[in-house]
Amino acid sequence: MTGRLNNAQPYALGLFRIVIGLLFACHGAASLFGVLGGAMGGGTVDAGTWPGWYAAVIQLVGGGLVALGLGTRAAAFISSGSMAYAYFKVHQPEALWPLQNGGEASAIFCWAMLLLVFTGSGALGLDRLFASRGEREDKATSERTPVAA
Repeated sequence: MTGRLNNAQPYALGLFRIVIGLLFACHGAASLFGVLGGAMGGGTVDAGTWPGWYAAVIQLVGGGLVALGLGTRAAAFISSGSMAYAYFKVHQPEALWPLQNGGEASAIFCWAMLLLVFTGSGALGLDRLFASRGEREDKATSERTPVAA
């Protein structure tokens, strides 16, 4: 049983990455464009306002990159940091516990993205597709290159 679970691990991680990335991108799209229910107050964030607009851009772009598995570790690192900032700067001063201060989503996204920094994209990501393509091209080039004597 453990062998099957270990074989499925990259796929489970890939699905986790896709879901987390899509949910994160939806938050950004809601804040920037007023779709999917709009921003927290029901509208959009004014362009260039600190920190809301920048957070929404990070959510939309970072979430999209994470969902695609493209530059996963870097996108997840920046996304995790933005959620840590949101939690400690916006939510935590209101109350100690996330259930009291409304920061559950920030805390969960922060830790989920941090996990992806260390695990990478898993299966089904563009990172792996490009990496395997590069390895095949390197192998083909080395096979064609004559060895100097």
